[in-house]
Amino acid sequence: MEAVAAIYTSEVRTLAQRVNEYLEANKKTKAELANEINYSRTTVSRYLSGKYDSDTTEIEAKLEEYLKNQTGEAADTEQETKSSVIKLSRRKGFFENRDSANVIGVCSSCQEDMGLGIVVGKSGFGKTHALKYYSKMPRVAYIECDDTMSSRDLVEAIERALGIPQSYGTIWKRVNGIREFFNVNHGYLLIIDEADKLISKYTQKKMEILRGIFDQSDVGMVIAGEPKLEAQIKSYLTRFANRVDFYACLKGLTPQEVEKYLSGYNIEPDAMNELISRACNHQTGCFRLLDRTLNNVIRIMNESGQEVITLKVIAQASNMMML
Repeated sequence: MEAVAAIYTSEVRTLAQRVNEYLEANKKTKAELANEINYSRTTVSRYLSGKYDSDTTEIEAKLEEYLKNQTGEAADTEQETKSSVIKLSRRKGFFENRDSANVIGVCSSCQEDMGLGIVVGKSGFGKTHALKYYSKMPRVAYIECDDTMSSRDLVEAIERALGIPQSYGTIWKRVNGIREFFNVNHGYLLIIDEADKLISKYTQKKMEILRGIFDQSDVGMVIAGEPKLEAQIKSYLTRFANRVDFYACLKGLTPQEVEKYLSGYNIEPDAMNELISRACNHQTGCFRLLDRTLNNVIRIMNESGQEVITLKVIAQASNMMML
């Protein structure tokens, strides 16, 4: 959601101030006003208290028209001249970098060629974000695993992702139903995220279920997880390892990619170096930390009306993240 902070000159009254003054003078409530302009009471209240953070164009037009009809006061653009406007918004949409391009490439190749792909990357590098982005494509099913999953849970999650009605037969019977679905509905890609949580030195049964689906179905499959996933497959699942067609290992953001991600913001050199460090240092740096820091920085900037991102603002943002 876009956030806007504005600094008004002290000599003028804002639209919200004029409306509040009118309501007080005429002993009218915000609920009555909301009813007359056909707006929700909550929206009107948030706008008049300065807490409305969505697009104000429509509600301001309604309020200007209301004041004009009630008092004969014409909309005066000079009355609300802004001495300066700071417009800061969170990054939206999908940010394409080296890692995300590799993940998308593996997914696309596996779906097109019905191949098996492996994607590994440290937590926070953007692996899941890229996989979920690709999962919006047609004929893609996405599963996110966790440590508590049993074999039956895994099968049920796949059925749910494919829209297959849940059955109550044996795991073997239900897996056969999944295979039949893929063999009838060609061109599917099955993405298994956090797959490293399915493997241990004591059991590989859940991964063997996935291998059986891949071997006996016309389907592409991408297995993704932490870097240890690669070692787990090589150590415990040699029959899985020798089927891999495509592979991607995420490296993390480069300084140039961080600067591209932050383009459009006014950032002091020292603050830029700090943000690059948060994204790129080998110990704790990652895309997730950069994004969380930036979101908190934007919040502070919009609340304070500052125009330049400084080290002090980043420190304040870090304190918010520690709470």
